Amino acid sequence: MVAAPCARRLARRSHSALIAALTVLLLQTLVVWNFSSLDSGEEQRAGGGREKRDRGGGGAGESSDHRAHQHRRGPAAFHSKALDQPPRPYTGLETQDGYFSHRPKEKMRTDSNNENSVPKDFENIDNSNFAPRTQRQKYQPELVKKPLSKQKEHLKKKLEQEGKVKENSLLGKNSNEVLQFSHHAVKNSSSSSNLKEIHRSPRQPHLKRSGNSSPEIRYDQPPKCEISGKEAISALSRSKSKHCRREIAEIYCQHKQGKLMPEKVMRLCPLDGKANNNVLWDEDSVEYMPANPVRIAFVLVVHGRASRQLQRMFKAIYHKDHFYYIHVDKRSNYLHRKVLQFASQYPNVRVTPWRMATIWGGASLLSTYLQSMRDLIEMNDWPWDFFINLSAADYPIRTNDQLVAFLSRYRNMNFLKSHGRDNARFIRKQGLDRLFLECDTHMWRLGDRKIPEGITLDGGSDWFLLNRKFVEYVIFSSDDLVTKMKRFYSYTLLPAESFFHTVLENSPHCDSMVDNNLRITNWNRKLGCKCQYKHIVDWCGCSPNDFKPADFHRFQQTARPTFFARKFEAVVNQEIIGQLDYYLYGNYPSGTPGLRSYWENIYDEPDGIHSLSDVILTMYHSFSRLGLRRAETSLHTDGDNSCRYYPMGHPVSVQLYFLADRFQGFLIKHHATNLAVSKLETLETWVMPKKMFKIASPPSDFGRLQFSERDSGMREERALQLQIEVDCVMEPALFSSLCYSILPLVSTLKKLKFGKVGDYGHRWVPVAETKFLVTPLTFSNRQSIKQEESMKLHSGPPKNAYMEQSFQGLNPVLNIPIKAAQVDQAKKNAALVGTKLENWVDTLVSSIWSAVDVCSTGPTSCPVMQACSQTAWSSLSPDPKSELGPIKPDGRLR
Repeated sequence: MVAAPCARRLARRSHSALIAALTVLLLQTLVVWNFSSLDSGEEQRAGGGREKRDRGGGGAGESSDHRAHQHRRGPAAFHSKALDQPPRPYTGLETQDGYFSHRPKEKMRTDSNNENSVPKDFENIDNSNFAPRTQRQKYQPELVKKPLSKQKEHLKKKLEQEGKVKENSLLGKNSNEVLQFSHHAVKNSSSSSNLKEIHRSPRQPHLKRSGNSSPEIRYDQPPKCEISGKEAISALSRSKSKHCRREIAEIYCQHKQGKLMPEKVMRLCPLDGKANNNVLWDEDSVEYMPANPVRIAFVLVVHGRASRQLQRMFKAIYHKDHFYYIHVDKRSNYLHRKVLQFASQYPNVRVTPWRMATIWGGASLLSTYLQSMRDLIEMNDWPWDFFINLSAADYPIRTNDQLVAFLSRYRNMNFLKSHGRDNARFIRKQGLDRLFLECDTHMWRLGDRKIPEGITLDGGSDWFLLNRKFVEYVIFSSDDLVTKMKRFYSYTLLPAESFFHTVLENSPHCDSMVDNNLRITNWNRKLGCKCQYKHIVDWCGCSPNDFKPADFHRFQQTARPTFFARKFEAVVNQEIIGQLDYYLYGNYPSGTPGLRSYWENIYDEPDGIHSLSDVILTMYHSFSRLGLRRAETSLHTDGDNSCRYYPMGHPVSVQLYFLADRFQGFLIKHHATNLAVSKLETLETWVMPKKMFKIASPPSDFGRLQFSERDSGMREERALQLQIEVDCVMEPALFSSLCYSILPLVSTLKKLKFGKVGDYGHRWVPVAETKFLVTPLTFSNRQSIKQEESMKLHSGPPKNAYMEQSFQGLNPVLNIPIKAAQVDQAKKNAALVGTKLENWVDTLVSSIWSAVDVCSTGPTSCPVMQACSQTAWSSLSPDPKSELGPIKPDGRLR
């Protein structure tokens, strides 16, 4: 992104209309950086989700709603989720544990697990790999434009350089082997497609450009067949690792040779068509416990960092007579530590000894469920009757006793939600007639395939309740149906949304199917289906909405049996969770603290400093210093150094703090030396934004910034999020023309539109704007920055050569002030290092953020310093709604 011209990048994104408008530079959309005048001195504002924080654990997340998430290291700008959600409070900084703790827009992260989503149909996808189709191409990489003979050459070269693909990779095995791995084996493998844990190392280039700019794909060995399908070639050109490219070539060739997919599967169901079981819904009947109640195995597939929301949900569903098996995504180490802590308190709670890194729509989620089922069956001391999958974004809408009474009445039934009657449409929209492969945390579409003859494919929601008899059949049966379906779904998009439906409907257990998964999901297709997740899967996906207080009446409906709802995210709205909690179990005693507060961790010391970008680390250190200054000014008395501190080391932890569903700022736990006694103390500082700003830094921390404007076309007011790609390199120095900035570094990003305005002809008209802070860096590669690095990062390129064009015609709109004194000051500031640089950063940060309070997490020599446990805001203050205590006499925790 460094030195990438704004005009050139935007021109590429504006299609042919841009070419016709060269005289006005940008015709349709233009991103303009307009910076506030130094003379004003005015403080300005600057500046996270399947959902995905869904399925996962953490507040909000789900493992299935997986707010995949894989973290980005770039901008700290806040991104809200799909348009179906209100904008989340911007917190200014991002964390990196595989997910955005403050729920960024899912499109920007890698989700873990999938959600009850049915992807939008991609009518423009190319499907020429294995069979002719009429749809126009979606992917047309430059490689495809080469003559076929050249393509073959490139592929052969690629294979000559790469080793032989693993014969026994999980997706390459026969279908029965999908389940054949022990705890030890799974512990050392990431998923069904040999997923590897996501690292934040720089991407390694794997494409070599030839003279005609077509990607050249190189191999250690030639492929075993001619790879001519456009989708397979596209996947090979985009994959990042040798292992993945080998696997793509191997699977493609196996399929082309007819060795991969089953052609015909034997149907074992005696029924013609689908079973039509109607379960009766009697509110009174679920109030009485049967003589022989069923026992439930709750499988929690979670990810993210929202441990408190997970604990609150666990507290609501816990009972000593049931069993709880928890899988934490391989990338969610913080959440895994928290789960291990509370699981050790209860004999009927266990954590999977293996962990997978699942992605939205991937085969890895199905592998997670199948392995969990096998584990549960092999636990002879857990006599469970039903398997229920949940995420941290779920919440019960009826009590455990009501659920047990209902399932005991229908103990031989299996509860899954089907898509409906139009099976052909479901197959097309779900992509079941396409071949997919999961590797490199991505689902690659490799071409078309035929649906096996002899059976009916079905599917819908990937949330279900299955009885033990059917689960044992799925795990242990070696009949034609189960064996071939496991293989078929190893190469399928969103397999968890179809595998169990298809096997059940075609198996000897087909008469036990109930078309109801006992859930309420907050779907709004018009708002939730915005072609999400294309960054992790070659397809379009949909996400359900978050419930809000206005939706509470939906939980009390009695039209059909329902016991759970989803999805809930405490960072979006915690009030609705409180309403449900009180509805089920009654209010907490008067005066109970923390009921309207919510804390969510975004950084923890064991995560390692490598998980933070330089800009985030710069900001956290600045926040800590602001806290120490707050302590000195408010607690220090003349002649007494007992409340004066010197900062020591990196932050210990960072939390987001919300009160009454409003973002209140960051809580930074950090070390400092008390100057009076020269002893190390641990403090926690609360910093609150004076205004909502985005935060960014040089040289290229601006992948996307968010615009907000009112959409008058909607009945309910909501923010319209306009994602604008920015290639301007923001430096705390002079910018040439469009990309221009001098102190103060509180800047404004404007979106302008060139169009006709009334009878006055065409002109530039502002469409939207957002403000942000461009902060200097005190760290480079997580080390204190050196002067040569500071000069390079804070001065900008030679001659301020950011762009090839000057955009002089926009000067009347931009109104950029240019003063010689400010230019000289900018040059001096660019050379600052050490304490002087920190003071400069703190001056900028304090214009936007203020240290509200500070407390001590342990013993302190400052006599007037309050203990964090005695405050209402600290992450160490009481939080009874999420705290897990001893089991009560009635077997519950809540």
